[in-house]
Amino acid sequence: MEKHKIIGLMSGTSGDGLDIAYCEFEKPDQWHYHIGPAETVEFPDDLGHQLANAHLLESTKLIALDHAFGKWMGQQVREFCDKHQLKPDAVSSHGHTVFHQPSQGFTLQIGSGWDLAIASQLPTIADLRSKDLALGGQGAPLAPVGDHFLFSAYDFCLNLGGISNISMIEKKQRVAYDVCPFNLLLNQEAQKLGHAYDAGGHLAKQGEIQPELLAQLNGLSFYKKNHAKSLGREDMEEVFMPLLQQANAQEADILRTLVEHYAIQIAQVITQSSPRTRAKVLLTGGGTYNQFFVERLSQHLGDAAEVVIPSQKTINFKEALIFAFLGLLHLQGLPNSFASVTGASANSVGGIRYQP
Repeated sequence: MEKHKIIGLMSGTSGDGLDIAYCEFEKPDQWHYHIGPAETVEFPDDLGHQLANAHLLESTKLIALDHAFGKWMGQQVREFCDKHQLKPDAVSSHGHTVFHQPSQGFTLQIGSGWDLAIASQLPTIADLRSKDLALGGQGAPLAPVGDHFLFSAYDFCLNLGGISNISMIEKKQRVAYDVCPFNLLLNQEAQKLGHAYDAGGHLAKQGEIQPELLAQLNGLSFYKKNHAKSLGREDMEEVFMPLLQQANAQEADILRTLVEHYAIQIAQVITQSSPRTRAKVLLTGGGTYNQFFVERLSQHLGDAAEVVIPSQKTINFKEALIFAFLGLLHLQGLPNSFASVTGASANSVGGIRYQP
């Protein structure tokens, strides 16, 4: 039985750093995985600042950042492999999202595949979203392909990153979509209070719900859309942030209102889509550590679903694991993007392979 060894890279919208995970995959009857050495490498201050403001850069500086970031990621992979004495078959990179506007037919994840491949000296798969957009899809979310093959024991897979997304089976097909913002807005409010993020949700717990703001958030047109929908940084700036600013409330109150808003929206999706009572909901991503949010979600779910929190390694590196898996599917010529999820005209083998 062949064992496939792939390094997955994830640079999420929260801008926390680069997740690197060495993953092994086998398929005796169905796919099995193992996450080996894994770590999050913080961005150097200058690089982190450039990535956070990449959407504001003029074209030549953005191109330069694309190459610099690819080279930096490749160097981190090389150091990671040397440190843990690893010999992976390939590396698969999500890249760092700068623009995501599927309604306009484009998305951009920077981190040059060529620079990454040369610096790491490993075959590299990157640009995993663009083909799906060319086929009329949202280019997101892609993680549900991994959910389908690696986490099929759960009725729902909920990832709480910069944006929250969920996947499930409906009518014998995998469907998934972004549900609502998450850490992108929570971190922003916490930083106004001098915290990098709201650890455990303690700041939000001290605040009070703002009923008018909550009603405005719950009434946004995004929540009236059906499946195959996604959120990007542009939506935060153009839709969500103006409402938070207009509320003219204390940061703790905004945090409390956001937590309630998220819990309501996510619970609504789960209860309306649940195939059975006491469904199993797998929680992963940084938001899983927001204990106050988990309490509020559980409260809104009631007996409809059980929230399952996996091992710390799975919480932290599930996305890197899945992008490693998407890279493996690309190498095998198998679909790594589902039309039932993204709304594209067909399933596709996304990504570009760069051979050093």
